[in-house]
Amino acid sequence: MSQAKTKIAALPLAGRIVSYAHLFKLRLTSYVVLSAVLGYFIGVQTINYTILFWLILGGFLITASSNALNQILEKDTDKLMKRTQCRPLPDEKMSVVHASIISLLMGVVGVFILWFGINPLSGILGALAIVTYAGIYTPLKRITTYSVFVGAFPGAIPPMLGWVAATGFFSLEAGILFALQFLWQFPHFWAIAWKLDNDYKKAELKMLPFNKKNKTTSIIILLSALVLFSGSFLPEYFNISGRIATITLFILAALMVYPAIKLVKTQDDKYALKIMLMSYLYLVSSLAILLIDKN
Repeated sequence: MSQAKTKIAALPLAGRIVSYAHLFKLRLTSYVVLSAVLGYFIGVQTINYTILFWLILGGFLITASSNALNQILEKDTDKLMKRTQCRPLPDEKMSVVHASIISLLMGVVGVFILWFGINPLSGILGALAIVTYAGIYTPLKRITTYSVFVGAFPGAIPPMLGWVAATGFFSLEAGILFALQFLWQFPHFWAIAWKLDNDYKKAELKMLPFNKKNKTTSIIILLSALVLFSGSFLPEYFNISGRIATITLFILAALMVYPAIKLVKTQDDKYALKIMLMSYLYLVSSLAILLIDKN
């Protein structure tokens, strides 16, 4: 019996729950599922609570699976970073085999639920999210700074998945929800990468543009926030929502643009932190206002 397996078996119930919560990145998974649910409500005309249930359950399983597979693949690099060295795999609270069996099982069941409980397109989107996040984005982080562009695709799937679950088909409106969340990824992840640059360098993960904290990189972060800002008119233009949503989206994006301007001027970590915090506000609030003001 491996030491890791012994540790997880020896932990009290509360300790096991905490270990699994860290493996599945429970808080992040909750945000992802919430964005899928909001996408569902934005697209639906008459709520089908059975489909909504399968969306929540299937969405949770594929997201938790993706996060766990990510940690399995990054076990060795997680040991090198202060932020991640206490996760259950690098801390040897859990074996790789144990985590792999659980994560793969959850992924398969999650895709099955989305496919047969909702519709095949939802199942395809769920499978695509797992493959692109764990299978492509995660290993690319060690190779190229362009990995963020790949990671933005699975990160933008949840609200589109919600819309597809609600309507049964892909549409331009689903694409707009995808586009907004896709654009959101760049200032969000680059701000995190700026703040955690030392940790990422220890693990040899290439997350920042040009892999450097300098003025050029800060300008790219600002440009990414401005692109998100400029996309705020899209939901109203394509008749997803009204003027109130448009104004709110512009304000939410501006809350990211302002600290990005300060970051260009100063290269101070505190402004990267502000961008990151405002990006979390944008993530939930943007979809919520699209729901409240939907046409």
